[in-house]
Amino acid sequence: MTSLQEIRDVRLKKLERLKELGINPYPAISHRTHTIQEALALFPEFEMNTESLPACTEDFSNLRTVTLSGRVMSIRAQGALTFFNLFDGTGTFQALYKISKDKGSVEESFLKKFELFAEVVDIGDFVEVTGVLFRTKTGQETILVTQWMMLTKSLLPLPEKWHGLQDVDERYRKRYLDILSNPELREMFELKAQFWQRIRNFMLEHQFIEVETPTLEVTTGGAEANPFKTHHRDFDLPVFLRISVGELWQKRLMSAGFPRTFEIGRVYRNEGSSPEHVQEFTNLEFYAAYMDYTEGIRFTEEMLKYAIRETFGKMKFTSRGHEFDLDQPWKMLDYVSTVRDMTGIDVLKASEEEMKAKLEELNVQYTGENRERLTDTLWKYCRKQISGPAWLINHPKLVSPLSKAKIDNPELTERVQLILAGAEVTNGFSELNDPIDQRSRFELQKKLIEEGDEEAMMPEWEFVDMLEHGMPPTFGFGFGERFFAFLVDKPIRETQLFPLMRPLEH
Repeated sequence: MTSLQEIRDVRLKKLERLKELGINPYPAISHRTHTIQEALALFPEFEMNTESLPACTEDFSNLRTVTLSGRVMSIRAQGALTFFNLFDGTGTFQALYKISKDKGSVEESFLKKFELFAEVVDIGDFVEVTGVLFRTKTGQETILVTQWMMLTKSLLPLPEKWHGLQDVDERYRKRYLDILSNPELREMFELKAQFWQRIRNFMLEHQFIEVETPTLEVTTGGAEANPFKTHHRDFDLPVFLRISVGELWQKRLMSAGFPRTFEIGRVYRNEGSSPEHVQEFTNLEFYAAYMDYTEGIRFTEEMLKYAIRETFGKMKFTSRGHEFDLDQPWKMLDYVSTVRDMTGIDVLKASEEEMKAKLEELNVQYTGENRERLTDTLWKYCRKQISGPAWLINHPKLVSPLSKAKIDNPELTERVQLILAGAEVTNGFSELNDPIDQRSRFELQKKLIEEGDEEAMMPEWEFVDMLEHGMPPTFGFGFGERFFAFLVDKPIRETQLFPLMRPLEH
């Protein structure tokens, strides 16, 4: 079996051959006239037998001449005929290099170009071809090559056509080869781009302003997560990569008078990896002044259904062993009664010892013994059994430090999360705008941090100062690419173009 180094050595010799002939193997320009997709769209409606095609320099005035560029994905040489497939990212196109059986009738220059092609071109090279379009007897759209040019000489081979890259670590390290050899993976990333674009379009169509907020913060706000920490040399102070898409900043914009804002951007959480969690990912967050809790639920359901229907063309999905139909109205689940019905524990009334005993009885591992963590762990046990779609509502205040309390029951909040396939995939609530209440909740989070809770939220006292100046009633909502990962039933790492990898040792 030929080694990669042996293959590379052979290709290096071909590279040197091109240079000896005065041919630049890496030119900066291509003379392409059409993408492959465009060439296919204008294709003439006629058949022509390859035997009746001119060999090289006869009159092509009645045929369509184009110049295409792309990567050579396959080569099939049959004597005087060389078929090869080009791929340019918009499609694949068959090319034919053909000389007359009577080589004496072929112009010497054309024959030399044909022979050079056979000598130096490998699968994986990028080439430019000029020629005329025709259909083979089997109906295959093809370009008859009259001229060709090397655009990029590859030194290493592509993965084996039918199996691609098999090792998961290698797939992620060489994502460019993984995508190139796996059309389904490429299609998934195209769907992901379309999904986010449709979310963006929906926001803009509903009078939201797209904003950009800081990714470096003095304190991390808007979520409970362990942040990445770095140092700002000019200010000589520690700063953190954000863990939310500017939640506390976008709320400041509500105070500033912007009626509706949204941001789609990257967030960073210095936590463990799992099929559902990575340290860097894309999130959407929006904030709408004067939108109440019930209106917010209706609005977000409409937004998500629109984006899913337009992107996937279907509403029924199977994910993580769950089946769900997103086309139906999404039911409501009460947080406290759902946990009580499934565990027998009332998280508002049970003691911490009773909660720990129940978790041990259910054989559920937990970290942290404060009431907030125990409540959250009991809920997480329950959610795994819920396929959805369902809106989880009426969260206890303890697990919702930024959400407004319900008027009829101050122990609960106007918070909502979409449950799909046993997990929360969105988060929204009526934003807390009472500065006194917010200050007391931050004091509680500060105490949890002092007691060693790494996921507690950092207090942001300047945010409280903003609230004292006044922020209108506001509904906020967010979700991330984890939602998309559930729709395609893939681990979130698989849905990222370039997941973080440990560097290889050299």
